[in-house]
Amino acid sequence: MRKFVLILTMIVASLLVKAQQTVGLEKYAETPYPVGNIAFTDKGELVYSNHPFFAPDIRVMHYNPQTKKSTPFPNKEWNTRRKNSEHFLDDVLGIRSDKNGVVWMLDMGLKTGITPKLVGWNTRTNKLEKIYPIPSPASIRTSQLNDFVIDEKRKVIVIADEEIGNGGDGSKAALVILDLTTGKAKRVLQSDRSTRPEKKPIVADGKQLNIPGTTKPILVGADGITLDKNNDWLYFAPLNGTKVYRVRMDDLLNTSGNALSQKVEIFSDKENNGGISIDVRGNLYLTLVGDKAISVIPYDTRKPYKYVMDAELVWPDGVSYNKDGYMYVSAAQLPLAAVFNNGKDLTKKPYSIFRFKPLTKGIFGR
Repeated sequence: MRKFVLILTMIVASLLVKAQQTVGLEKYAETPYPVGNIAFTDKGELVYSNHPFFAPDIRVMHYNPQTKKSTPFPNKEWNTRRKNSEHFLDDVLGIRSDKNGVVWMLDMGLKTGITPKLVGWNTRTNKLEKIYPIPSPASIRTSQLNDFVIDEKRKVIVIADEEIGNGGDGSKAALVILDLTTGKAKRVLQSDRSTRPEKKPIVADGKQLNIPGTTKPILVGADGITLDKNNDWLYFAPLNGTKVYRVRMDDLLNTSGNALSQKVEIFSDKENNGGISIDVRGNLYLTLVGDKAISVIPYDTRKPYKYVMDAELVWPDGVSYNKDGYMYVSAAQLPLAAVFNNGKDLTKKPYSIFRFKPLTKGIFGR
């Protein structure tokens, strides 16, 4: 009996090790600016935001794998700021695509102080699809509308507001729900435990990232966000924090105030992370901004482990699945920026987009 138990224990241990195997990281593209978030057209063409932290001249770009060059998306005009119109991209990080060929770009509006907006560009017709302004009170003066997810079944978009714009400290972080039918937006879960940051500083290569010019750590609220394949559960988390949270979409849309807060549940532990993606089995993929790694949180065990690790994966940010079976991830190199290194730019050019194979098939647009 003792021998049987020993053999069984060894088999279980072997299966656990196999289940937690890491995978390799493949460099897919080199880019002229540090990359923020990533999306794809319905033809599988790569579109990405240049990370706004570095104040890029071009906010969004399209990558051509044949020429290995990037060009302004949707065109140069939309990437040119103007005084007499808000039909331009001012300050973009979040970018996602839907099943209708529309690439949605979330303009935070922080560089020129314009009203935040969501811009949809139809890649099938090569025309503007729709602009959705996100005015007060859905957005506030210190909003930094970051990542978002599209629920095409309910025709809503849910946005994570980090609340670190214009001197914000993340304490009023929230989720913003945009109704694509009415165009109305509302702010929920502001300052909730699930959206505000914990006092868990970001540490990269042994150095704490502080607010420039201070000794106070950067604390970022609601950041990564994703939705399961059936559009039932919304997963989200503050960047600085130890927990991933989730809430049913029906509860999110039909409950308010403290009653909604009570519907939010802790899904798992985590490290400080930026983007979140998900596969068809409900496994979560989190970019660990301080660890040069991507972790997986299996849906069944809810025990996170590092799935991808690479020395070049400096500040992995957005992570997104394409129809070719790969997940793509950026490396923004944010800790190497001059502002964190006594005025010296330590970033290494060109910048890179990587890809890796998830445990199982992912979900296009997530």
